[in-house]
Amino acid sequence: MKTYWIIGGGQFGLKAAQTIRTQEPTANILIVEKDHRICEKIEKLGFETECGEGIRYLTHNLVDEDYPDWIIPAIPLHVAFEWIQSKLSKKYETQVISISDELETQLPHPMRGNKGQLYISNADFICPDDCSEPKEICTYTGEPRPRILNSFLEKIRYNDFRSVVVCSRQLFPGVGGYTPEVLFQALEAIKTEHRPVLLSTACYCHGVVHAFRISPPS
Repeated sequence: MKTYWIIGGGQFGLKAAQTIRTQEPTANILIVEKDHRICEKIEKLGFETECGEGIRYLTHNLVDEDYPDWIIPAIPLHVAFEWIQSKLSKKYETQVISISDELETQLPHPMRGNKGQLYISNADFICPDDCSEPKEICTYTGEPRPRILNSFLEKIRYNDFRSVVVCSRQLFPGVGGYTPEVLFQALEAIKTEHRPVLLSTACYCHGVVHAFRISPPS
């Protein structure tokens, strides 16, 4: 019996929960959502709900690489970056670095977010909601992917930045997530890193990137 933590109970979080319940009826599903009205709606649908801020919940409750089995980010934030920043905050200051135009040109279909992140995608179209993400081809075009995005990001070289990638996996059609283990691995890599970091969360086709550096508090 697997356990899934879904961070965010809006449209995408609820769809993920419903898909998991259909595909894996015995799963333990917890939805973390800060809006009390949405929490009430979700509870009426029979889902376990933690009504609170998602990153705060992860910071205080994600303490084991083996539990839960999967984390599914479904809020408009770079969850891996926000969690790592929160975990490091007692010992380090995090300075977000604007991703340069030079680096941006190396990345597919970039779009800048309002917290320094860069959203990237192999696709210049809206992907099907139920994409099964086969590795060999794009389900929309039927053609080979131009790149496997998470592998591409792991190998990217830019100045003296260290690239750290949290690889997301397709769990069910239209539902992606990652294990606690990959988050803790990223945290361990970053907290001993003296160079600036490119932290990405990515599957085969889509990703989000933050550039930053950490330093002891001034």
